[in-house]
Amino acid sequence: MVGFPQSSGGVFVQGGTIGNLSALVVARDQARKAHPDVTRWVIACSAESHSSITSAAHVMDVDVLKIDTNGELRLDGAHVGAAIDELHATTSKRVFAIVGTAGSTNLGVVDDLASLAQAAKERKIWFHVDGAYGLAGICAPSVRHLFNGVEDADSFIVDPHKWLFAPFDACALVYRNPALAKETHTQHASYLETLHGDSWSPSDYAIHLTRRVRGLPFWFSLAAHGSDAYSEAVEAGIRLAKDSAELIKAHPNLDLVIEPELSIVAFTRKGWSPQQYQQWADDLLEKQIGFIPPSKHEGESILRFAFVNPWTSMEDVQMILETL
Repeated sequence: MVGFPQSSGGVFVQGGTIGNLSALVVARDQARKAHPDVTRWVIACSAESHSSITSAAHVMDVDVLKIDTNGELRLDGAHVGAAIDELHATTSKRVFAIVGTAGSTNLGVVDDLASLAQAAKERKIWFHVDGAYGLAGICAPSVRHLFNGVEDADSFIVDPHKWLFAPFDACALVYRNPALAKETHTQHASYLETLHGDSWSPSDYAIHLTRRVRGLPFWFSLAAHGSDAYSEAVEAGIRLAKDSAELIKAHPNLDLVIEPELSIVAFTRKGWSPQQYQQWADDLLEKQIGFIPPSKHEGESILRFAFVNPWTSMEDVQMILETL
């Protein structure tokens, strides 16, 4: 579905945080080989990127260049290219990876992946796509076009335990050229050398060593239901988001933040303070109606529907909206 070559491959890891970190470690290793004199490395991403990118940078002791999104709240190649070129021209730092987000956690917006890929290619920088939540949307024909450009990534992640209906904890980490990841992540010791043959070892493609067979439940579900069932289930979440947005626009007390792109619907309650948002969320959970913790967008409190269960119904949504 992504359009990667048959030679690509990867591994299932615990979650998106470990997946992003593992991919970025490989990206830095490749950059070090090309630019051995650089003393400070940088990850370029958007202000809307997942918190795990900053966490990975902290673990790796590298900097983060957070770049403003465009008017559609997408990170695009023009903004990224200009920011990287300025950094390289005015400092001794160097960007080793551009991270595009395929479905932001807060609003579900997909970055302009095609232009990001082009910006990365022109500067010979690793392009990684964080699709932990949203890349599952590639299964849905109605939004497939949003992911154009992911086929040019050097690596990507997607969490089957989010919108692909698998149990916790399973994040798929995939490399265009897995041999590069193997160079970085294979651990060498006398007690491990007998394991280093020509066979595929999942321990060689991320920062882990011991692991369980995280991908098995996802594979079993795919084998049992087929990929068409996944397309239908993801489309159901997208339709539910669009229908919910229409109800919110018609609601006298609510305002829609943006039109939903995937399955996240962000909205506000007119006249409420942050404390009222939190109290409403607490009451909703206490009554076992729903779990909708408040978030923020541009400093203001918002509420979010994040639909990843195809069994969620419009009746469920209406019941929640009636409490507002």
